[in-house]
Amino acid sequence: MSTLKLQYHHGDLTKSLLEAATAIIKEQGVEGLSMRKLADKVGVSRTAPYHHFKDKNALLCALAERGFNQQEKMLAALKKQDHPTEQLFKEYVCAYMDYALEHSEIYDLMYGRTLWKAGTPSDSLKKSSKQTFKAWIEWVEELQEHGVLPNNNTPLRIGQTTWASLHGLARLFLDGIYLDQTDLSEMIEQMIKNLCSLRLAST
Repeated sequence: MSTLKLQYHHGDLTKSLLEAATAIIKEQGVEGLSMRKLADKVGVSRTAPYHHFKDKNALLCALAERGFNQQEKMLAALKKQDHPTEQLFKEYVCAYMDYALEHSEIYDLMYGRTLWKAGTPSDSLKKSSKQTFKAWIEWVEELQEHGVLPNNNTPLRIGQTTWASLHGLARLFLDGIYLDQTDLSEMIEQMIKNLCSLRLAST
C-alpha cells in the first residue's frame, strides 16, 4: 500500500491530493495534471477529488496557497534567529532561491500567469499571497531600521524593488538562461552587495 493511500485511510485526503498533485506536476508539468490522474495516483474514486477541489483551477490555487504558506513560515523561522543583519538577509535570499529552484513548478504557480492572468485566483490564494508579502514588507522595515537595507524610501517601495531583484534572479535560472550553480552563488553575493550598498548612498 502506498504512502498516499495510507494517508488517505487515516482521513487526510486533502493532504494526500495536494502531495500527489505536487508529484505529478513535478514530473509532467501542470499540463500533465488532471483530476482523473490525481484520483488514480492517490487510489480513490474518480469523483473523490471533486469533494475537496471543484476543478483543476481550484486545485492549482490550493497548491500555490500552500507554497505561500511555506514561504511565510521560512521567513518567520529566520526572523526568530536574531535581529536583522546582512548575514541573516543573505540567508533569506539563499533560502528563497533554494525554494524557487527546488519547487519550481509550485513557484511558477505562485508567481506566474497560469493562475494570476490565465486562470482565476481564489479568494483564499489572494489572501495568502497578500499575507506573505505583508510579512516580507514588515521584515524589510526591520532591515531598514537596523541599517541593512536603504531607508531612502518607504518599506513598501524598498520591499517591492528588492523582491523584484530576488524574483528576477530566480527566473533567470528557472527559465534556463543560467544553469551553473557557481554562477548562482556569485550572483547572489553580488546582488546582496548591490542592495545593501544602497543604504550607504542614502545616508
